[in-house]
Amino acid sequence: MTDAYGDDLAVVTVTYSPGDTLERFITTLAGATTRSPLVVLADNGSTDGAPEAAAARHDHVRLLPTGGNLGYGRAANHGVADLPPEYGWVVVANPDLEWGEGSLDTLLDAATRWPRGGAFGPLITERDGTVYPSAREVPSLGKGIGHGLLGKLWPANPWTRAYKQSATDITERPAGWLSGSCLLLRRTAFDSVTGFDPRYFMYFEDVDLGERLGQAGWQNVYVPTATVMHIQGVSTAKVSDKMLAAHHASAYRYISDRHPGPAWAPLRAAVKAGLALRLKISTR
Repeated sequence: MTDAYGDDLAVVTVTYSPGDTLERFITTLAGATTRSPLVVLADNGSTDGAPEAAAARHDHVRLLPTGGNLGYGRAANHGVADLPPEYGWVVVANPDLEWGEGSLDTLLDAATRWPRGGAFGPLITERDGTVYPSAREVPSLGKGIGHGLLGKLWPANPWTRAYKQSATDITERPAGWLSGSCLLLRRTAFDSVTGFDPRYFMYFEDVDLGERLGQAGWQNVYVPTATVMHIQGVSTAKVSDKMLAAHHASAYRYISDRHPGPAWAPLRAAVKAGLALRLKISTR
């Protein structure tokens, strides 16, 4: 396949009042690669001044207002689409990441070993060192419903354990999908599936992207020798109930999209009722 893009690297991060973590994101990025990537802040209407301050402080950081709170995937699409054609490699990452030394170069090295790799994901740890299961199977109907309905109420259920198997399988390998909190994307692959589905406001846009990349003949490659730390919840903590509601809405969209038509109507109704009950319990 002829690639219409160059070999330059850009980093797109979606900001929504990210606070002090954005500066740490930018400063640790310097140690993640020997390249000099452009950083695009696809800003969804921040009010804390952090994106503006970062763009003023760093010459390689550019602020791109999206015009409102568009959601994660749609804003990321804006950031990627705004890049000149010399940028053939794009990282989409949350602004509350700290980059491991050499992590981006490690992902780029892996891309040479996986010519059909469309997306590459690092090992992601939480602040306490816990490995986040960031490379998972595409959820089957049974596993998806079992994990979605019981994951919070019964974390050790067999469906959740199978779904999150990557917490223990720390090897370089193809996966069904990779966490959207940090993805190195081959821009040609991203374009071939028209990027993130903008109907997902937040959550499941990475599951959907990984599945569509696989269907288009690309691989989602887990590269655990590259490491990043995710400080979760910085921009969403203030609206946690709204984020839970968004998660459940996206879960229902994902399942209903894959089971359309009258024959699946009873299943969709059951899933919708189960997710509503789960949300009610979670937000008590």
